[in-house]
Amino acid sequence: MKYVHSALVGCWSFALLLSPISGDLIAAPASPRGDQMLADYFELEAAKLESACLAGIQTKQDWLDARDGYRMQLLEMLALDPLPPRTPLNARSTGRVEIEGDGAPFSVEKIVFESMPGFYATANLYLPEDTSQPLPTVLYACGHGPTKIDGVSYGNKVSYQHHGAWFARNGYACLILDTVQMGEIEGTHHGTYREGMWWWNSRGYSSAGAEAWNCVRALDYLETRPEVDKERFGVTGRSGGGAYSWWIAAIDGRIKAAVPVAGITTLRNHVVDGCVEGHCDCMYPVNTYRWDFPVIAALVAPRPLLISNSDKDTIFPLNGVYAVHQQTKRIYDLLGASDHLGLQITEGPHKDTQMLRVHAFVWFDRFLKGNDPPLLIDKPAVPFLTPQQLKVLESIPEDERTSKIEETFATMAPAPAVPKNAGEWQTMEAAWMKSLKEKIFRGWPEQPGNLDIKEISKRQRGAFVVREFDFNSQPGVRLPMFLVSPDKPTSAVVVTVMDEEMWSAFSAWLDGESTDRPFEFKGDKVQHVFLAPRGVGPTAWTNDARARVHIRRRFMLLGQTLAGMRAFDIKRGLDAASATCQADRARSAAVHARGEMGVNTLYATLLGENGQWRDLLLTDLPASHRAGPDYLNVLRFLDIPEALAMASQHGVVIVQNDEPGVADYAAKVSAVLIEK
Repeated sequence: MKYVHSALVGCWSFALLLSPISGDLIAAPASPRGDQMLADYFELEAAKLESACLAGIQTKQDWLDARDGYRMQLLEMLALDPLPPRTPLNARSTGRVEIEGDGAPFSVEKIVFESMPGFYATANLYLPEDTSQPLPTVLYACGHGPTKIDGVSYGNKVSYQHHGAWFARNGYACLILDTVQMGEIEGTHHGTYREGMWWWNSRGYSSAGAEAWNCVRALDYLETRPEVDKERFGVTGRSGGGAYSWWIAAIDGRIKAAVPVAGITTLRNHVVDGCVEGHCDCMYPVNTYRWDFPVIAALVAPRPLLISNSDKDTIFPLNGVYAVHQQTKRIYDLLGASDHLGLQITEGPHKDTQMLRVHAFVWFDRFLKGNDPPLLIDKPAVPFLTPQQLKVLESIPEDERTSKIEETFATMAPAPAVPKNAGEWQTMEAAWMKSLKEKIFRGWPEQPGNLDIKEISKRQRGAFVVREFDFNSQPGVRLPMFLVSPDKPTSAVVVTVMDEEMWSAFSAWLDGESTDRPFEFKGDKVQHVFLAPRGVGPTAWTNDARARVHIRRRFMLLGQTLAGMRAFDIKRGLDAASATCQADRARSAAVHARGEMGVNTLYATLLGENGQWRDLLLTDLPASHRAGPDYLNVLRFLDIPEALAMASQHGVVIVQNDEPGVADYAAKVSAVLIEK
């Protein structure tokens, strides 16, 4: 094992009896307590965000004062603040197909452009026969409808071609835009949903942001077309396309009318009712500012907006759609624009139905063409072309980065410089601490309440007395703490923060199933506190792998992560330890943790108000948040080495690691500051 000491080496002598972390951690059995606590927590948090949604908006002026701030927050949560540079689109047409169209001729042009260098988007532009005057133009955002033949992707624009044909046959230009996930160049929407890419959270990336930027650049492209009236842009799409319709309508005022179909519902539906389990990451911004979804809808006001859904859609439930409409209606009413907001509910499941399309056309005919009352049509929406006719690219460009856009889309913090002096270091540290509080752990409760520590049991285990306590981490989360005391203990206290494997070893010793103590410290007179953050040990929840994925995603939707809230539990647990056992505050308190829980402990002590817990023994740390644990946005500001450097200036930090280099930056900073 490699030992790296940052700052001064303390008086502790550690002998760890646990094996190194393995690839497959031992999962503790689920407990009714853990599952119920989790359900209660999600209900409380969803209700909190629900009640806070637009609560401060009571007048028209309130909204006008807040609107731009909300829009900037949404851009940030889509990783679009700052906006990427509008680099050359390098747009080109690769072919054109003419269709007679049963008495309403139209053409389809095959388009490719670059939203960013190497970030290719493929699309089909539908145009009516008569383009003598600039046309009202609809951006159609595709949902999850892939077309793949013999391993070749033709894009989801094939599945939605009947929409483009319908608009073109009725006097509109319509650009049907392939998505990242199912375009001709295949990327992914399913980072956290299926691929285990939890580092998306740490990077502040969601595939929603990539889709939103493609929509922005699609409008940029359409503005270059002589057939298009850039003052009459509309947007629509269904399911995933409904979500992207929300993003572009909310962030880009060039959209003059919007009909998102089956693309929005409430946070409660997603988190409490479980709709998150039916949605991939493209449906969600990184919820740094802890929004409920009506805020997104309100950002379209006062422009014409038709919220469209079917009544038996299980992943966009009717009650949630109606709740979003009611919240949005309040903003439209304040702006005197009630006639610009509509709610359309048709009968049916989550399906692309003719009735949904009819109402979308009527809305655009009214607000983009000025036909009021609108002209009803009898031309059905039907496909006319084969996948081969709609394909844009003959081959995948060698410089494409669409398939891995998550690696480069969001702006990351550069590698930190070693400070030249203490003043420079203090400036760096203050900026990182500000980011931790405002951008990374914003989901921590501001008022977690009294710890309310209660002793649950007391037992003798060999030469030690074990007392079990419960304490409140925050409303809805009550956690265990174990105090293990030898006969006539010294004032020294060591807190061990347990992961699931450590809990298995501790509980086996506690229950007499093993004689191997999960701790051993020189002198054997030290008091030991064992903490089990939420989901570990007595509060463990289901072991079903898919359910656990969506539990983590629920935290994500609440503007948190499971790891981040465990860091908060550790912070509160250390406060509970201080209140429960006697310790010499000057130099006799230390904290031990390992792996991802070690990183959680690192941040818990950095942000803790209690200065007692500054000496740390951290083992088997990952080198970067890329490997875990995931906190929202953290890699946009700092990484684990920077956090270690901060901790090493306030106490003794001992890093015991096989992973090389994780503490090198901390050592360099310490060397500069000691020298100065």
